[in-house]
Amino acid sequence: MKKLLLAIIAMTALAFNGYAQQDTLKVKKDTVARSLPSPIDSPPFPSSEWDGAPLIGVNSEAPNYPLQKLLGLKGRFKIYGWLDFGGNISSSKHSNAPESYDIVPNGAGLDQAIIKIERQPNTVQTKHFDYGFLLTNIFGTDYRYTTGKGYFSDQLLKHNNKYGYDPAEIYGLLYFPKVADGLILKIGRFISPADIEAQWAPDNYLYSHSLMFTVDPYTFTGVQATFKLGAHWQLMAGAHAGNDMAPWSNSASLNGLLMARWVSADNNNSLFGGINSLGSGKYKNNHDNLQMLVATWGHRFNGTVHMMTEVYYMWQKDALVGGTVIDGPPQDFYTGVGAGSLIPGTSKAVGAVNYFQVKLSAKDYLSVRNGYLSDPQGNRTGYATQYSDHTIGFVHHFNSLIMIRPEIRYEHAYKDGITPYDNGVKKDQYTAAMDIIARF
Repeated sequence: MKKLLLAIIAMTALAFNGYAQQDTLKVKKDTVARSLPSPIDSPPFPSSEWDGAPLIGVNSEAPNYPLQKLLGLKGRFKIYGWLDFGGNISSSKHSNAPESYDIVPNGAGLDQAIIKIERQPNTVQTKHFDYGFLLTNIFGTDYRYTTGKGYFSDQLLKHNNKYGYDPAEIYGLLYFPKVADGLILKIGRFISPADIEAQWAPDNYLYSHSLMFTVDPYTFTGVQATFKLGAHWQLMAGAHAGNDMAPWSNSASLNGLLMARWVSADNNNSLFGGINSLGSGKYKNNHDNLQMLVATWGHRFNGTVHMMTEVYYMWQKDALVGGTVIDGPPQDFYTGVGAGSLIPGTSKAVGAVNYFQVKLSAKDYLSVRNGYLSDPQGNRTGYATQYSDHTIGFVHHFNSLIMIRPEIRYEHAYKDGITPYDNGVKKDQYTAAMDIIARF
């Protein structure tokens, strides 16, 4: 690790030495040789790229939203955000868990209040080094799904608060255009790269999340290198301190990451997968250390219909039922606090989800999601069973700043005698939910 850090520092120093201020460079249009055209229409879909994440060779600069204009800021330094309010009607009376994010039934609340401060490097050009950074601040009920141990985590792990704050993304970006067909080094706390749903509210297909997403990693803290290898391939390699924890946490453990992304010549298929996290896999100091193999397949039937499918296999050693321990007092919406019983040996989980999208107009689309989660030892949800969840949602953009996402959902636990829903009394759950997102 020391040698890696020294190498990064050396490369950064050399790059800055030859870097003349080119902050206002215009993005050129002749980028097809480096990156394929966007396969998906955005809007109405949340992203124009298969994996939802910025790619080398594609302009990833955010628009000038109202806050940016109000502050009179120009150029590539951006400040913007959104408010996400949601509510639901549920067959459960006390808790929707393990559903996410709308964990509180039969009510409404603030899911996300987000402020993003960023500068994206210009990776379209290939002439010179560039840099960037991102700070994403979240306040709301959704903080409990992004919290990393060591980042103000007592709000959740010690107090089980309904609302909280989390600096969910804090990283720098270093762009080296002459390494391969472009290299980006990401250093800091970043979202797990392998997940259809590990995106912020405006970037997800639906309001709620699949059960498999609820229990997998959200953020890592470490170093991630992304290499562009022609127009069809990208390779990611990195090291991090484990899922949802800071390197200075007493639960931190060194893990490696190795992922590859491929897009077909006709742009109708994309594969992205590999090792999201691999290390000792030892559950440590009441916190998960999830090991994860994952793959995502995107397929475009035509300009109107496409789908995304993800599968994963996760495991860890000598974990507890229910995973990471929340010591805080039980709340009606989440009573599963305290340490669960030990699971000797290896506990595992298998997840799969399919999203099927139909574009209805330039402002509307329909999304059908079917998910599966196998939690045979109860390490991820606290209940040893298999689940399925089924959701139909409609998304409408009123304009570029405001959108709504109504949906209906049904989920079920299959093992006899196991009742995970409504604080352990029901085998299944029905919900009708909707949120509204307002960008600023």
